[in-house]
Amino acid sequence: MRSEKEMFDLLLGIAREDERIRAVYMNGSRTNPNVPRDIFQDYDIVYVVTETGSFINDANWIQIFGELLIIQEPDKNDKLLGRNTNFDKSYGYLMLFTDGNRIDLHIETKESMLEGYTKDKLTVPLLDKDDILPPIPAPSDIDYHVKKPIEPMFLGSCNEFWWCLQNVAKGIWRDELPYAKQMFEYIIRGELDKMVSWWIGTKTDFQVSAGKMGKYFKKYLPAAYWDMYEKTYSDHDYDNFWDSIFIACELFRTLAKDVADYFSYSYSVDDDKNMSQYLMYIRNLPSDASEIL
Repeated sequence: MRSEKEMFDLLLGIAREDERIRAVYMNGSRTNPNVPRDIFQDYDIVYVVTETGSFINDANWIQIFGELLIIQEPDKNDKLLGRNTNFDKSYGYLMLFTDGNRIDLHIETKESMLEGYTKDKLTVPLLDKDDILPPIPAPSDIDYHVKKPIEPMFLGSCNEFWWCLQNVAKGIWRDELPYAKQMFEYIIRGELDKMVSWWIGTKTDFQVSAGKMGKYFKKYLPAAYWDMYEKTYSDHDYDNFWDSIFIACELFRTLAKDVADYFSYSYSVDDDKNMSQYLMYIRNLPSDASEIL
């Protein structure tokens, strides 16, 4: 696997030699001092170019970066699907190489760069041949910190969590595993993850990021809570699925009450109590039942 130095030497060496490339900057996790370094970190690189056409028209030019294992060109895929794209302004290549390194390369014109360069606070300039990159402060992940919920947001999350559990329950009773699982994983877990993030925020003065898709939950949750969170994932067995649902309810309840106390918000004990009783009833409802209650 090529080292970090080798990769930066390659990326900047190509830019220095190619007159079409006028500036280079980086964003993503490698610019964030709070992200642990590891072998899977991408190189999120942007080349500011005089024009994009000569790059796009030469499908083989990217071979200069190494032997590809697989590539994705999101802009090309979007265009094939009829979505609005402008190749004249920018174009992207997501490249995984046979040595394990990955480069997410974006080429864009100066005009495109000026539209977005200062918007991402996790940005580091690497090369500027013409002094075209605007001045920016040192990189910061402040935009990714957990945000404080206003009370309607908190109440809405609680209501959505308890309300949509009825859909999970009926999906299990009907033996509709895909529906029940997706309702739980996309809706219920979404609200649970919000509550986990808000709880982490209350313990860190809202000065940290919980990570994309909650990838830092384990870092910030106490061991007992993380153990509960792990157990919200189950297999296809309905008994195990039901167990995970009730653990999710217990964890959500515990965290939501803490968050409510922190902000002096209200927590709907009635929704919690009524739906918990309903879930227990549906779990024990015979599969040939002719009525619910």
